[in-house]
Amino acid sequence: MALTVSTTKRYGDQRGWFSETFRVDLYIGNLGENVFVQDNQSYSRDIGTLRGLHFQLPPYSQAKLVRCLSGAIFDVAVDIRKGSPTYGKWQGVELTAENCKQLYIPTGFAHGFMTLLPDTMIYYKVSDYYAPDCDQGLVWNDPDIAIEWPLKNIKPILSEKDEKQASLKDFHSPFPYDGRPMSLTEIVL
Repeated sequence: MALTVSTTKRYGDQRGWFSETFRVDLYIGNLGENVFVQDNQSYSRDIGTLRGLHFQLPPYSQAKLVRCLSGAIFDVAVDIRKGSPTYGKWQGVELTAENCKQLYIPTGFAHGFMTLLPDTMIYYKVSDYYAPDCDQGLVWNDPDIAIEWPLKNIKPILSEKDEKQASLKDFHSPFPYDGRPMSLTEIVL
């Protein structure tokens, strides 16, 4: 399944700019038929705040469409689909308020991000409702995943929950492999 980076066009004049950030017809044509049922917003005050690697188990697994409203993040997706040739591999993309990029993360991927600037706010759509009993995660610094987080000179700011997440080797994935290895595709909407 493709992770997709979409860049939205901005239409500007002397007052500022306007951008369509989501259109069902364009997303169905590029990403398939996901129905987004919940919108979430996250604010991080400090540089180096790390959230993740999160996902929800079936039957409440979530696809996500993530964008940055202010500041900047390094956004990461990890393939956790059983049998995938890219199982445990990751892809990362910098999302900023200025670059108009959004990252689409299908179900079967863990998601996390690190803030690169202070006062960072992200906004994301999800394809299923939050279900606390299905909320899971992987530890952010798992050596079997080996994410190259960009801020190596600072200690990440983590929640207690994220400090204690499971390792990939202890995770038994319920997500099936759909025959499509992870790839990163870029589109302009």
